[in-house]
Amino acid sequence: MQGVPAVGVGQAEALTGTDPLLLAAMIVGLLLVIGGTAWTFLRLRRTPGERFQKVLAGREEVAILTHPNPDPDAMACAMGAAQIAEAAGVDPTIQYAGQIRHQENRAFRTVLEFDADQIEGKADVACDDVVLVDHNVPRGFPGAEGIEPIAVVDHHPGNGVGTRFTDVRPDRGSCASIVADYFEQLGADRYGPEDPAPEGDTLALDSPLATGLVFGLQSDTNRLTEGCTQADFDACSYLYPAIDSDRLERIANPQVTAETLEVKARAIQNRTVDGSFAVSHVGEITDADTIPQSADELVRLEGVGAVVVMGEREGVLHVSGRSRDDRVHMGEALEAAVEDVPMASAGGHARMGGGQLSIDHMEGIGPSDGMNVPEFSQRLFECLRGDV
Repeated sequence: MQGVPAVGVGQAEALTGTDPLLLAAMIVGLLLVIGGTAWTFLRLRRTPGERFQKVLAGREEVAILTHPNPDPDAMACAMGAAQIAEAAGVDPTIQYAGQIRHQENRAFRTVLEFDADQIEGKADVACDDVVLVDHNVPRGFPGAEGIEPIAVVDHHPGNGVGTRFTDVRPDRGSCASIVADYFEQLGADRYGPEDPAPEGDTLALDSPLATGLVFGLQSDTNRLTEGCTQADFDACSYLYPAIDSDRLERIANPQVTAETLEVKARAIQNRTVDGSFAVSHVGEITDADTIPQSADELVRLEGVGAVVVMGEREGVLHVSGRSRDDRVHMGEALEAAVEDVPMASAGGHARMGGGQLSIDHMEGIGPSDGMNVPEFSQRLFECLRGDV
């Protein structure tokens, strides 16, 4: 024990003899290390919701982009991001490329008064500070590749990132459950349909938003039956006190067009079955959203575990797949099917996927040898079986 004071005295003497400038530099360096450690600790302690809001705070405006042809999950997440931005004193503008076409999507927009601007190119984007929701790479309009988002919130697999914030969780069944997390983490007050949220800068989870998030979550998980995690159910539980069941029912059960029913019927009639897999080409369509709806219908057939439905619109072959077979990862199967086709894209999750192919390129424009629709159908079967 007697050696301890001796060491302290030696250290004091050494410091006393040190050049004052060097000593000052040592002290500054030590303070920087301590400060950096404290900052890192505090940053790690912040929840994703707090970090997302902090990235938005201090900006004058943000453009919140959904993926092209937004679905309820994307629209609800955009609404949630906009409310978080407003509570932080930021002016948000929700924007999308493409169209809002599916009958449920149109009902969502009308019933919940979804306010968004349609864009045709990069020049239409409201400002340079862009937030992506429900996708992680800007796409769907000319110049999209030149956009560098400040924040990305998504549940789809991908390598897209935000320059300031990235929250991509492919394990979640929907992006809506991630945004619901943010509101809970930020301590938002919940308001039901008979209890309007007060105006002001306080973050509130009002009934239209809660209803939208629940429907977005339900639509992306086939009514909480596919691809759900405990976190998705927890999000529903958190949102439940604020939902409007009447509005939810109106969105979930809209009227359908005659074409939707006709395309579903053609998908069933034109199906080709190989074992437990089915592929169907429905021919010409005017509404691309009838393809995923037909896939949802066809996969319900007894004895069928995985299906792919395709239809042609304006020179593009739209493809949508569904799987109830644990051996088939639908997103990977569709990605493999279009791998050698120029100007084609496809992918998705284990249970569902989609893609688009230029028919001209599929049939031989470019470096490929080309293939017709029957040949592509056979390739789809090979991919579903895992032969490719």
